Amino acid sequence: MYLIIEGIDTAGKSTQLDILKQKYPMALFTKEPGGTAMGTKVREMVLGGEAKSKVAEMLLFLADRAEHSFEVIRQNPDEFIISDRGVISGIGYAKDVPMEIAISLNLIALNGAVPSKIVLLELSPEELTKRLGAKENDSIESRGTEYLLEVQNRMKQAIKELNFDAKFIDASLSISEISQQIQDYINE
Repeated sequence: MYLIIEGIDTAGKSTQLDILKQKYPMALFTKEPGGTAMGTKVREMVLGGEAKSKVAEMLLFLADRAEHSFEVIRQNPDEFIISDRGVISGIGYAKDVPMEIAISLNLIALNGAVPSKIVLLELSPEELTKRLGAKENDSIESRGTEYLLEVQNRMKQAIKELNFDAKFIDASLSISEISQQIQDYINE
């Protein structure tokens, strides 16, 4: 199984991934960007705000996705792979590119290595505002609530258009409620 945990910044992906690491110690955990040597460099560049152009940022993510698909997903076909972000984030954050183009480019980068299941942790505008206000924001989070909510809506649209197997979870639920919903979804 290839499971992706998706959600906009501050949705609680890291917390849920930590729980999954305890429940599935034999699983292969990865992230996009950052699951490969090249991805680590891409992650530093993007979070540091080095790409001034949104198109350049998207192309960096696509390069990482292609490398990740080749190095991690395709090289481990019999593993339970759990990824912090993936193709849906790639499409969601490329919101200045028409949806059909973003989908096409991301599918090219995946080269057939599509996820088996996707969990999307969703935040309400109120909860997102509260969470962003409680922390130091990186270059993506600094784009604000409206930007991140547009990304979240685009993520939902991408999942529907691609007809991927997905579970939408209210990220304002308790950590244990979210964890249980993810566990139930994995076991379906």
